[in-house]
Amino acid sequence: MSRRAEREGPERTCVVTRQGRSPEDLIRFVVGPGDVLVPDIRRKLPGRGVWVSLSAAAVGEAVKRRAFERSLKTKVTVSPELPAEVDALLARDAVQALAMANKAGLVVSGFAKVEALAQAGRAAAVIAASDGAEDGKRKIGQALRRAPMPKEIPVVTNFAAAELELALGREHVIHAALAPGPATEGFLARWRRLVRYRTNDAGETAFIDPVESDARDQTKTEPAGPKAE
Repeated sequence: MSRRAEREGPERTCVVTRQGRSPEDLIRFVVGPGDVLVPDIRRKLPGRGVWVSLSAAAVGEAVKRRAFERSLKTKVTVSPELPAEVDALLARDAVQALAMANKAGLVVSGFAKVEALAQAGRAAAVIAASDGAEDGKRKIGQALRRAPMPKEIPVVTNFAAAELELALGREHVIHAALAPGPATEGFLARWRRLVRYRTNDAGETAFIDPVESDARDQTKTEPAGPKAE
């Protein structure tokens, strides 16, 4: 068994593709009160679980095929809006993780502070509000490219300013940056799950290449230095 498999647990089978996957590459669902199907994105709820690939398309296909009922062998109420509901839960989970990183003192906000942290090469990730000005995003990208030790930095563009304000407890948050630390890694892991869920085709669970993700207006990774020839 691989080290990753030992860490994430035994493989589970997607009810849509019938392929075995790591739990990290799937979403678990359980039957909740009133026989209503409930997404268990943290994989902690009691009861028998049903697993679907980490993909909005796969969840939608499971609803369409009535795969949950067949797998559970019982009558269960499945929301027709289940793909959107899972998306909202994953987004909220990521925002909550950002709030935890902020409590750990790893987040700065404000264009000048973010630019300084990025340019100094001390940012593990930067965030630009999805409804912020494109000029600001461009300037942050320039700051990353001026860093003393060029490296690729995740640039998170999935959250609106109002969501960032709620997570950080500050007003007018358009730009933010995260310093390295466990809480930052926790946020990035949850953010990547959200991006994968939104961009993966049904049954596909490999992490989306940042360049491809940017083309789909979900996320991007900003190179902090010149490309090698």
